Amino acid sequence: MTTTASSGGLAGVTAGETAICTVGKEGIGLTYRGYEIDDLAAGATFEEVAHLLVHGELPTESRLDDYLAQLAAQRGLPPEVTTVLELLPSTTDPMDVLRTGVSVLGTVEPETTFDDRHVIADRLIAVLPSMLTYWWAFTTTGERIDTDTGEGQTARHLLTLLGAPTDDTHVRALDASLILYAEHEFNASTFAARICASTLSDKYSSIIAAIGTLKGNLHGGANEAAMGLIERFRTPEAAEVGVMDALGAHEKIMGFGHRVYKISDPRSDIIKSWSARLADGHPDAWMHPVAERIEAVMRREKNLFPNLDFYSATSYHFCGIPTSLFTPVFVLSRVTGWSAHIYEQRNNNKLIRPDADYIGPDRRVFLPLAERHEAA
Repeated sequence: MTTTASSGGLAGVTAGETAICTVGKEGIGLTYRGYEIDDLAAGATFEEVAHLLVHGELPTESRLDDYLAQLAAQRGLPPEVTTVLELLPSTTDPMDVLRTGVSVLGTVEPETTFDDRHVIADRLIAVLPSMLTYWWAFTTTGERIDTDTGEGQTARHLLTLLGAPTDDTHVRALDASLILYAEHEFNASTFAARICASTLSDKYSSIIAAIGTLKGNLHGGANEAAMGLIERFRTPEAAEVGVMDALGAHEKIMGFGHRVYKISDPRSDIIKSWSARLADGHPDAWMHPVAERIEAVMRREKNLFPNLDFYSATSYHFCGIPTSLFTPVFVLSRVTGWSAHIYEQRNNNKLIRPDADYIGPDRRVFLPLAERHEAA
């Protein structure tokens, strides 16, 4: 990998090449393997995009049918995994549940060769929703759910296991969200996965590194924080007063701005439109106009735009997804992009080991232990 000048947080530093995704490139926008995100979100399913990212091309109709059947057949959880999931406390962070589940699966179904690169990726795409919902159901109701529902589509499968609405509108909305979250170039979690992969570690370890990185509040979790803000206000007027007070107290409002995008997040308008559609007739429909007022205040006061996380919060809520599962759902999608990057790293690998500018003390004289004294 190549780098340019040193920068705090590596902002503006080019750390390598990728053929998977463009983010914030002038005149290009956001694309997955050359396809515009608007076209994918409007015309494709999540499985089509998963196939594009992991296997390199959009599937034909017959190949998609085979792929859906393949994923559906891989949703079952090994008994070793369910045993561990049942041992995890109900207070466990759901991101830790996924991290642990992937780790256990990696010991039961280890990667023994790099040659068949798609097998583990497809297995994880299929099984991660099963891990999350099995643990959720067991810790909230004590039920050992059957994760093999026979549903071919990931979005419908997930909503079914959560006991959420599974009409076409809710399924398509969640499907669009999974597409929007699937890939985003060298973000922190993807870069962590590539660093791990560059050591020639196994696929599971690379995915675990990514999950641990996404767990951090500065990367994942913004949609959960946005939900916490939105649900505090019952009217747009109350939201305006509350956000102005928060800004006056120098509180950070999550779900706004982006490290790479400077004018707008091209994913935001797409998920916002789904939020509006899902709000229609929902008992908590008031949340959407509240979110719109918060957006207006942030534009007016801070010149900040909403990123994907902001309206994903209301969309997920309207779909019946518990707030604590918002970021784990991110994982269920982004595992596709992580997998693509792990394979890309392996295909042209060089150990990622950047330099650092030393800012510590000058050379010092070493003193034997008996001659060292506490500073006055």
